[in-house]
Amino acid sequence: MKKVLLLLAEGFEEVEALTTVDYLRRMDIIVDICSIMGERTVEGVHRIAVTSDKVLDEIKNIKNYDGLIIPGGMPGATNLRDNDRVIELVKEFNEEKKFIGAICAGPIVLQRAGILKDKKVTSYPGFNNDLKEGIYKECLVVQDGNIITARGPAVAVYFALKLVENLVGEKRVEELKKDILLDMVEDSLIR
Repeated sequence: MKKVLLLLAEGFEEVEALTTVDYLRRMDIIVDICSIMGERTVEGVHRIAVTSDKVLDEIKNIKNYDGLIIPGGMPGATNLRDNDRVIELVKEFNEEKKFIGAICAGPIVLQRAGILKDKKVTSYPGFNNDLKEGIYKECLVVQDGNIITARGPAVAVYFALKLVENLVGEKRVEELKKDILLDMVEDSLIR
């Protein structure tokens, strides 16, 4: 069974974090929500409190994880970016070629970790200036090797779908689309 680590800091974007957790868990992917705040409860930017499964000090190695997810939100993304242990984790996941997903302002964490050099990347509009080492794309979701980035809250569904595709395959993506009625939404937009 696939397993990922999702990092939360005070001020995270709830839609990005919780949509991702929900959709991955629907596909039987284990998601460990991990607080970097030293306590299990973390408050999002819109004052929604989430109880994490783990705290950062409990993460001793990454061997049991297939990927790392970094939601955006402000100041959540800067709190993640400014945490040295988070930066170490990002570097470890990248060295092991495990996938790393970052959405909205989250890619600033990848920039600080130094893993965006010559990689295609996207983010919430306006953060492109903070991603100077990457090749910025104004696409909804961008994948370059093991790095997946996305624009923001409205794109959280498609970010999660790309993560599902990478973890358990395209067939499971189609199952998820049907489960959440996204297939109906997409069909109605085509007509």
